[in-house]
Amino acid sequence: MKQLTKAEEDIMQILWQLKKANVKTIIEQIPEPKPAYNTVSTIVRILEGKGFVGYEKQGKGHVYFPVVEKQDYSNQTINKLVDNYFQGSFKSMVSFFVKKNDMSIKDLESVLNEINKKDS
Repeated sequence: MKQLTKAEEDIMQILWQLKKANVKTIIEQIPEPKPAYNTVSTIVRILEGKGFVGYEKQGKGHVYFPVVEKQDYSNQTINKLVDNYFQGSFKSMVSFFVKKNDMSIKDLESVLNEINKKDS
């Protein structure tokens, strides 16, 4: 699976939320200052070329929808982060976030509880 640029990922976040949308609807979801219609249209076509977005014809335009699930992309991105910055060790990653982000004991316990639920 290919990596997305920041702009591509921003558009995908909107499509994952909306499930289906035309370019105009996508632009409505983007905060000010809004990009030009052609810019968003180009990004959507790039996402289509990368296999992240599909479309169906609707009148004179297209309605776009995600082909790649958000969870699948998230998993791939997290794994790449762990591999590139933490030598493939999730333990190192969690340790880093606990130390650098002043994670509370309560938050850490919550994470451990989620992990234990998954193991059950």
